[in-house]
Amino acid sequence: MALRRSRRPRLVAVSVFTQESALVLALFALWQYAGSFAVMGPGGALGRGRWIWSAERLAHLPSETWVQGLFLPHPLLVQFFNLYYDSLHFPVLITCLIWLFVRHRDAYRRWRTTLVLFTGACLAIQLVPVAPPRMLAGTGLVDTAVLYHQSVYGTVAGFNADELSAMPSVHVGWAVLVAVAVITTARARWRWLALLYPAATTLAVVVTANHFWLDGIVAAGVLGLVLLGQAAGRAALARARARAGASDWGLFPARRTWHDPGTSLPTSARGPNGDISSGVGDSRPAPERHRSA
Repeated sequence: MALRRSRRPRLVAVSVFTQESALVLALFALWQYAGSFAVMGPGGALGRGRWIWSAERLAHLPSETWVQGLFLPHPLLVQFFNLYYDSLHFPVLITCLIWLFVRHRDAYRRWRTTLVLFTGACLAIQLVPVAPPRMLAGTGLVDTAVLYHQSVYGTVAGFNADELSAMPSVHVGWAVLVAVAVITTARARWRWLALLYPAATTLAVVVTANHFWLDGIVAAGVLGLVLLGQAAGRAALARARARAGASDWGLFPARRTWHDPGTSLPTSARGPNGDISSGVGDSRPAPERHRSA
């Protein structure tokens, strides 16, 4: 606000960047802090986690235990996925937003709004505690972060990460958002490589046993609903503007104001018998008008 009030063009331009940065960082802080709130007690979190596990088996989704078992014999890969889960999602999201802000300002605001709506919807769902798969006994899953002393569930930057916010996976949702933003905004052929990011993120959250498959599927579904809602809102706004433009607002009348459609002169320019009065609406000199008469 101080930069904007300075009225110096460069400082005002910087104020736009600082405003957007403050918004995104506040959103991230809220996401971190909201984990301490819940509308239901943590006692049912394990039961809800087991219900998701059973639902996946009924849906014949691949077993997270089987997928994790493919990577456990390779410690370096597992440790890489631990670091990936811990630190990569937010820097990639910020990099994507900066790219949109600098190179595609017209698309930036739309995607920033998408991010806010999606994250807010996920926070609302996460008010219901759900345990991650690594906390479920009898599944054969290993808490890889604890195994290699890389757990993020401690005091980090003043916040306590919430362990019972497995559903939906914000990590996967943000990764899908980044991929869709890149693919729909960029025009280069390489933009399709962005699909590798949500695929790798989904694999990372499963290998580390931090999320179920359904956590990522639900996150992608929530993002899809947000995008559909935004598209519907833009379409409704366009229709409203079209109706407003077609109506008679007085400044731009919908029909001609002359009584006689065959002439461009108003009625007041005609004589008592309907003849055009002399010298009105005729730019020719007076002698030429008399000769014509």
